[in-house]
Amino acid sequence: MSDVTVVPTERRVFIDKQSPKAYRALRAAAEAARETAAEAGLDRRLVELVNLRVSQINGCAYCLSVHTRAALGEGETTQRLGVLPAWRDTELFTPRERAALALAEATTTPSDAALQEAAYGMAREALTEEEISAVIWVAIAINAFNRVSIMSKHPVRTAAGQ
Repeated sequence: MSDVTVVPTERRVFIDKQSPKAYRALRAAAEAARETAAEAGLDRRLVELVNLRVSQINGCAYCLSVHTRAALGEGETTQRLGVLPAWRDTELFTPRERAALALAEATTTPSDAALQEAAYGMAREALTEEEISAVIWVAIAINAFNRVSIMSKHPVRTAAGQ
């Protein structure tokens, strides 16, 4: 038997609604990260791949739903989205995308020093310093949103037209 008490979803606090000032600050930081990415030359499709990979690692169903739709809207393919968890085992991703995904994973699991060093090595070969910084900021932002949605237990609803 486990000592864990499960709190029903309806009793979860939607912290974004409960603390709107803090949530607005988080949204502003995320917007700044997106602008930084655009200014660094990262296209929105790559940003969405980073958002999705981080959300996969964190297990955030709500963010996975949101960013899957966004990636598809930016022209991402269902094949690449389907194999994203195994991106290292396919040639479907460019060296630049692979470097960004590795860096996003290292940002999401910062306690793995070997992963960080390997990711930085890949990033230095494929990305500029501006792009490296932008990828890290995008990963930081989506990590924060993942925690908001996971702790709030934001529901995933069927998208219109599906």
